[in-house]
Amino acid sequence: MPSTTDSPSEPRAGQDGPADPPGHQEESEGTVEVGGVEKRLEEELHEEFENTVEEGEERLKRTTRALVVTGLFGGIDVGLGIMAMLAVKDATGSPLLAGLAFGVGLLALRLAHSELFTEDFMLPVNAVLAGHGTFLQLLRLWAVTLVTNLAGGWLFMWLVVYGFPEYVDDLSKTALEYVSAGFTLETVCLALLAGSTITLMTRMSQGASSDVMTAIISFIGGLLVVGLQMHHGALSSILVFGAMEAGAPISVGAWFGWFWWVTLLNMVGGMLIMTAPRIVRTWELVRDERARRGARHA
Repeated sequence: MPSTTDSPSEPRAGQDGPADPPGHQEESEGTVEVGGVEKRLEEELHEEFENTVEEGEERLKRTTRALVVTGLFGGIDVGLGIMAMLAVKDATGSPLLAGLAFGVGLLALRLAHSELFTEDFMLPVNAVLAGHGTFLQLLRLWAVTLVTNLAGGWLFMWLVVYGFPEYVDDLSKTALEYVSAGFTLETVCLALLAGSTITLMTRMSQGASSDVMTAIISFIGGLLVVGLQMHHGALSSILVFGAMEAGAPISVGAWFGWFWWVTLLNMVGGMLIMTAPRIVRTWELVRDERARRGARHA
């Protein structure tokens, strides 16, 4: 007699075949999700690279007049931060709170589009490597910005010294601590950290989506670099110039003997610790962009 039950080997009506094993669908969806995340990350990396090169190229190709003006105002903005730092230190005696107050100067740099020497260790370097500028343009940017930062800072600190004589003692004491620290493992590390921190702050500000975020980043930078008393060639030199104007026993030779090696280490810190890893991360993009630029101008 024929069996009234379905054979186990035959699918029931409406079935196309055996059901997917448990977890198969979830695994497929998970794979798609991971792939989507990776795709978005790559798209963001491309966009970040293009923005970095574009801004770096703009800095490299500024006119000499524009470089002088932005550099002078960069020094003035730093002087503004030092004035705020001295006021808070005089009132509280706290180096950390004084460093936080110095963030006013860094915020002014961002919002006024001024130029600070150590801000140029990532964006213009990327632009040069991608073929959007030359090494000579980079040297010109660095040289003009550094000299005008120092000049603008010295002029502003002259006003601070004679406008707020009550801050002179703190100013002189802090400046002497920098210049007399000497070349030690500690000061070398502090100079490297200063260069890398300001470079990172610049990169973070470039990606900031609002002025509020820019302000937060600026105050964090002041807290770290000035509050922790890192050695920064341009920033600390402007403070030293104010102390010299106030009569502190610091000669030009003593300042320069400290300044040159601190500035070199700032450059190493900014480019080696922060810029080099990012170049490695985007090397294929750098290489492809340079090849496209070369083919376009061939």
